[in-house]
Amino acid sequence: MGYVLTDEQKDLKSMVANFMSKEVKPHLAAIDESGEFPIDIYKQAFDIGLHMLEIPEQFGGSGLDHQTVGILLEEMGYYDPGFAITMLCSALALKCVLIGGTDEQKARVSNLIGEGGFGVFCLTEADAGSDAASLKTSYREDKDGYVIDGSKCFVTNGEFADVYIVFATKDKKLGPKGISAFIVEKDRNGVMVGSHENKMGLRLSNTCDVAFQEVRIPKENLLGEEGKGFNIAMAGLDEGRLHNACISTGICQAALDEAVKYAKERKTFGVPIIKHQAVQMILADMAINTEASRQLVRSGMYALDMNLPTTKIASMAKTFCADSAVKVTTDAVQVLGGYGYSKDYPVEKMMRDAKIFQIFEGTNQIQRMVIARELAK
Repeated sequence: MGYVLTDEQKDLKSMVANFMSKEVKPHLAAIDESGEFPIDIYKQAFDIGLHMLEIPEQFGGSGLDHQTVGILLEEMGYYDPGFAITMLCSALALKCVLIGGTDEQKARVSNLIGEGGFGVFCLTEADAGSDAASLKTSYREDKDGYVIDGSKCFVTNGEFADVYIVFATKDKKLGPKGISAFIVEKDRNGVMVGSHENKMGLRLSNTCDVAFQEVRIPKENLLGEEGKGFNIAMAGLDEGRLHNACISTGICQAALDEAVKYAKERKTFGVPIIKHQAVQMILADMAINTEASRQLVRSGMYALDMNLPTTKIASMAKTFCADSAVKVTTDAVQVLGGYGYSKDYPVEKMMRDAKIFQIFEGTNQIQRMVIARELAK
């Protein structure tokens, strides 16, 4: 391996593994079946700061470096990626405020989320997913502040939000330059939450539509300057893509471990199937993809720590790690055979969970376009 964990990283990784194995893992099968949002478990995670890992200490976070955060996200993803995504989205909302907000806004939102509130990032719309700059949610000024009107979809944590970071346009003709970001509290008149999506995977995370019908907010809820919202969103997404790559790597490792365990126990023709060359080839490729994912994402997290440009490496890591997660989990199902297709074994859930990582935070097809654009520069 091209890296060695420090004693602090080992201790933190052990702490996360202990929490996930004791507080989350015993409930996974039941929650995956019901789709219930385990808010009591999340409140416990908030109490120990799992949603504030990379947030600076001055804003109530742990102030961990990006490489350490990546290790811990991989560990969360190893046990359940839906849990990890829920933690990340509260942090993403706060990070948008830290990127573009005033001192007052930073203090207000960090206190809210630091005390256990759910933060929400509201960018995606029904007709503005990969092409985020074409969003239709609009805003206008009035004498007291701003009025927001529109709707967002696939909003993580949306039903349980305490604060929304909402991206809206003043004039669609302006494209990205017309987009601004706003802080919208959950109790504002006109904020309406839709029903929870009955998803294929990530069943531990809450996903819903949120509508903003003539929602009035004061001028101090504008995040940064008018017309700078798209820049704030993209800065958050570059980091978010690397975080998702970390979680995808955790999925890979979990699927590999399950496949190796089964291959050592399952016997055919008088020997464990891990002795059969056909199975060995599958397991070897799974191991290659898992370790390559880990090394790529570590490079990206190192770039973040060094304040280096991350757009290309973030898209590369997101794409490769997500593709690897889908391949590795599918191979794990294959190794387990009929049992792999059964809900009595964990790998079918891993396969369902992995697929979304090729889709959200910009599809892998869009990421390849981003990579090519960066190469053209």
